[in-house]
Amino acid sequence: MTGGTTEQAKRVDAHPGGAVDLETLGRAVKEAQYRHHRALDTRLAAVGTTLAQWDALRAIARSPGASAHELAMATFQGDQSFGTLAGRLAAQHLVERRQGRGRRIEHHLTEAGERTLEAGRAVAVEVLAASFAPLDEEERITLLGLLRRMGVDAGAHP
Repeated sequence: MTGGTTEQAKRVDAHPGGAVDLETLGRAVKEAQYRHHRALDTRLAAVGTTLAQWDALRAIARSPGASAHELAMATFQGDQSFGTLAGRLAAQHLVERRQGRGRRIEHHLTEAGERTLEAGRAVAVEVLAASFAPLDEEERITLLGLLRRMGVDAGAHP
């Protein structure tokens, strides 16, 4: 972001005294997320999946054998929503659900699931590269650091 653009944003979205309007800031974060999700969903359709499905495949690849509850948490979904999604992925032969200890059902990618995951990664790299193109590397590092700090701090406060 150039200095002029930053100054302009501060003037437009600040309260008297220079405080940033938090509703405007929150909405800007939500708008960026929404644009990412829309672009990803649109482009992932070309490789035969959706953002929710691809994100689930990604979570399973990171934690093979994870339970539905663990994967629901990792994908920011409720248990019931993830269970429905996992059922669709299993019906498409992208995921295997295996009996674990007790009542635990473990999730694993199939070869088809791995192929879909990799195809989705190629799409995500392109979409995110275009989205973050206006930021230079230093700005990206700063943004990532700030968002991670917010995530850590947010966990301490309801």
